[in-house]
Amino acid sequence: MGKLDGQTVIVTGASRGIGTEIAKALAAEGGNVVCVARTLHPGAHDMANYMKDQGRPGEAGTPFPGSLDETVSQIREAGGEATALAADISTFAECERLVKEARNLYGPIDVLVNNAALAVFLPVQEMPLESWEQSFRIIVHAPFMLSQLVLEDMVPRKHGAIVNISSSGVVGPGCGPYLTKAGTPGTSGYGAAKAALERFTQGFAQEVADDGIAVTAVAPSLIVPTSGAVFHGGARYLGDENGEPPEVMGQAVLLLATEPAAKVNGRVTYSQQILQEFGWITNGTGMGVDPKRPGSGFSRI
Repeated sequence: MGKLDGQTVIVTGASRGIGTEIAKALAAEGGNVVCVARTLHPGAHDMANYMKDQGRPGEAGTPFPGSLDETVSQIREAGGEATALAADISTFAECERLVKEARNLYGPIDVLVNNAALAVFLPVQEMPLESWEQSFRIIVHAPFMLSQLVLEDMVPRKHGAIVNISSSGVVGPGCGPYLTKAGTPGTSGYGAAKAALERFTQGFAQEVADDGIAVTAVAPSLIVPTSGAVFHGGARYLGDENGEPPEVMGQAVLLLATEPAAKVNGRVTYSQQILQEFGWITNGTGMGVDPKRPGSGFSRI
């Protein structure tokens, strides 16, 4: 018996990195997983569009590895059930379409994981307005739209889990004076979007507290060395041993999606923190575990 046997699961941003591992973890526990992203086939990552989103149109770049087809193949080879669904979740029409298709495929939605993100690390003075707006469309607006849509299934059945993927980038530099510009430059926009997502998580959780639905947010305790992290300089290379394997986030999301709502609803937490708290791992480290890195204010409420 799996923790999610027969349940319908949507995972956005499931073509690579953390999203792939989340989809695999939920499928391994019996979930019927709808894997959502823009990159459907191997080698089809639209690097030109990505560079445009980064405010660097015309610059060349190597397409990121990974695709929905590959994620689904890995799940099916392991004996799980999954379907790839290409969608641009920055629009309501696409969000509505993907929820309807997921429902038609597997039935009412039980679990929604809002993992897709657009990280744009540019100083405010240099960031194009479109890049700022697109980042918020993916990180904040899409989780809002998708959550509204899946509530149509969850509220009547008094059952469901919505897990939002946050970031340690929510924790800002604090107040001045600032002696240097140390740290990752241009984190204002990304951090602001993820902070909005955490505040949304807790307010939303309160609204559905009587409906048997758990709304949570979780961020990696350490940088996850994905292709995106390497591109932005947060990791040295894929699989950087100083980081956190993406499988850890997969397990953290599985925990939040399967524990009783009364135990986790409204939690804003970190991967190794929540896994250690519930006894899934021992000796966690990083954000949320290290006393010197307690996490965002939302995680301590």
